[in-house]
Amino acid sequence: MVLLVLALVWGFQRRLIYLPDTTAVAPAATVLPGARDVVLETDDGVQLGAWLVPPANPDRGIAVLVANGNAGNRADRAPLARALAAEGLTVLLFDYRGYGGNEGSPSERGLAHDVRAAQRFLTHEANRILYYGESLGAAVVTELATETPPDGLVLRSPFVDLASVGREHYPFLPVSLLLRDDFPLAEQLARVKAPVVVVLGANDSVVPPEQSRSVAAATPTLKNLVEIPGANHNDSALVHGSALIKAIVELADQAAR
Repeated sequence: MVLLVLALVWGFQRRLIYLPDTTAVAPAATVLPGARDVVLETDDGVQLGAWLVPPANPDRGIAVLVANGNAGNRADRAPLARALAAEGLTVLLFDYRGYGGNEGSPSERGLAHDVRAAQRFLTHEANRILYYGESLGAAVVTELATETPPDGLVLRSPFVDLASVGREHYPFLPVSLLLRDDFPLAEQLARVKAPVVVVLGANDSVVPPEQSRSVAAATPTLKNLVEIPGANHNDSALVHGSALIKAIVELADQAAR
């Protein structure tokens, strides 16, 4: 029986890790006036839906690449994009493969292809780029930053690696032995040269705050650690609240100097 359970976990683990909203997303302008729909092409041939959100005036001259967490789709990040655009930042929201009506199935390797397509697109839209990663997305943009450095990196609710956060939720399983996707975020930060900001919720029940603090401690280029009191993983204060937006804008201003 134990072997059967482990075999099932091995076979279906990605359904526990990735929780996509697979429905097609509405046109950008119906959700974010002025935004436009774009299509990203990955280097392994997958097409991804995305929204490019223009900045309000004055334009700070910097773009934010938003890498989502493991659930929902880009429409759920519209309030974040709206708040950042109001501060004069260009914003790219995109969906990974298997999310938001996109073809394919998510995996660590697949998401690495996806975020590179987003980064390539943004290089034609802005001279300076911040990477913003939310939870799982923090690992996605950290890996990208080791290869293609941004002007700044914001990690919201980051975990040390996928096994570490998995053990918090499945302490009865040999998570490290079973995982097919690693996302070794803290280890990869040692190779990141860009300035880094870590934002966490003090009451995060998905990624324990201790995990995010450990990520901050492992960051050689840490510029700021922002703890939002009382905030859980999906609370508005941590998703698009004023403290989060301020931390991103301050890093953008530093990058613009």
